[in-house]
This record gives sequence, C-alpha cells and structure tokens, in this order.
Amino acid sequence: MTRQIRIRTGHELTAAVGEVRRSQGLTQQELADIAGLARSYLAQIEVGRTSSVIEHALRALRRMGATVTVTYDPLEPGAGAPVDDGVERGTSGAA
Repeated sequence: MTRQIRIRTGHELTAAVGEVRRSQGLTQQELADIAGLARSYLAQIEVGRTSSVIEHALRALRRMGATVTVTYDPLEPGAGAPVDDGVERGTSGAA
C-alpha cells in the first residue's frame, strides 16, 4: 500500500528519510552505503540537524502555493530494498 507524507518543514522532510528507511528494512549504515554518505551524517539528517537550507527551500515553495509530498511503498518484511538514486549511468569511452 502506497504511503504519502506531506512535507511542510525541513524537520518533516528529514524525519521522512528515517521513516522511509525503516519501512524499507534498511539500517542507517545500509542506506548510507547506498547513498554514498557517512552513517553519522545520515543520522544527523534523520534528526533534522542539517535542514536549514531545506527549510528555506520549503518556505519558498509554500509561499508560492506549492506542496511537497514524499510517496513510497513500504516493503514486505524480508523483501530486498529497491535502489534507484535517480542518477542515469552510462559509459563514456574514448574513441
């Protein structure tokens, strides 16, 4: 069942990272490895210690009448976590 979290503040967005991570059955270390982050930095994100820029961006969006929503599908217990970081990867080779 798809779950949605409406995001109004930077803290709500950073807390959503932890919520989605737990719903995917990932530890902080596993997500940190997938995302290319240090586990300690990910922990700071989840508790909202790194949200000042995010807070300003969300405020600007709210003032323009926009909303931000995180949508995800919680995994069934024991299922592997999907990995899609949105980065297109290709090969570049010299001719």
